[in-house]
Amino acid sequence: MARASFLSPKALRSILLNGFMVTFLVVIMIPIFLTIVISLKTHKDIIRKPPVIFPCDTPTSAFDIRACRWSVEGYERVLVPKLTNSFPFIQLTGRMFRIYIPNTLLYATSTAIGVTIMAGMAGFAFSRFRFRIRRAMMIAILAITGVPLLTNLLALYQLGVILRKTPIPFNDRAYLIFVYFGFYLPLSIWIAKGFFDTIPRDLEEAAMIDGATPLGALRHVTMPAALPGLAAIFLLTFVNVWNEFLAGYLLVTKNDLKPVMFGLYEFLGPNIINFQMIAASCILIALPVVIIFQAARRYFFMAMVEGAIKG
Repeated sequence: MARASFLSPKALRSILLNGFMVTFLVVIMIPIFLTIVISLKTHKDIIRKPPVIFPCDTPTSAFDIRACRWSVEGYERVLVPKLTNSFPFIQLTGRMFRIYIPNTLLYATSTAIGVTIMAGMAGFAFSRFRFRIRRAMMIAILAITGVPLLTNLLALYQLGVILRKTPIPFNDRAYLIFVYFGFYLPLSIWIAKGFFDTIPRDLEEAAMIDGATPLGALRHVTMPAALPGLAAIFLLTFVNVWNEFLAGYLLVTKNDLKPVMFGLYEFLGPNIINFQMIAASCILIALPVVIIFQAARRYFFMAMVEGAIKG
């Protein structure tokens, strides 16, 4: 009598884990897939009842790939391209790419640069030096990290109203960048400290034995070794600011200074919601972030793993 063969516990765990990951990936990809499909549908196919996923049906067939009615009208209405006589011979005149994306690039880049510099300096200090209030400061920074931005928005909004009434010149752009800077800095300090903790001090000591000053050792040894961590901080901050909506919506009074997520919000009319333009805008807004993440995903993973373990 042949013995029944059973999977080993290790193989069973591997199958279950892979099955769970595939299921999770499918669930995550469904909204993205539907958004892409909706962005390429005509408005008539979007509002059809009963709805269809693919606009490829005919009166005689439920699906015919030759009859698919794909359209880029949504992208055209968002980008509003116009031909020009100078290179690159096309100009995007839509408010999304003319106003909101440049605003968000300014906010995200300025915040990311400032946070990276300050987090790098603070992370190095917390990693390399021992001073009296070091532990208390680290606990305070950790506590601040757990406070969501949403809980402070009302106070920040009232502060902005007060500052606008004072003789001091008030700039909405600078105020929003300052708010982003204060919110994303604490977590970035912890990530930076974790990366500096992974760099052996022996490297700095060896450089100083060879004649380098402490500042020279920091510049030529420590900082190059910590560059992946600092790059991860820059990218994480950039992506977070790019995707933020509430602070930019509440704290900036002029529409021409608001970030890109407000441009997406503008497509939500009081009576009619243009799903075609919303879906196209979502794809266009997410595309730069996806490209950045794919190009530097190694730094993201290093930031999350090494920073969390050593922090």
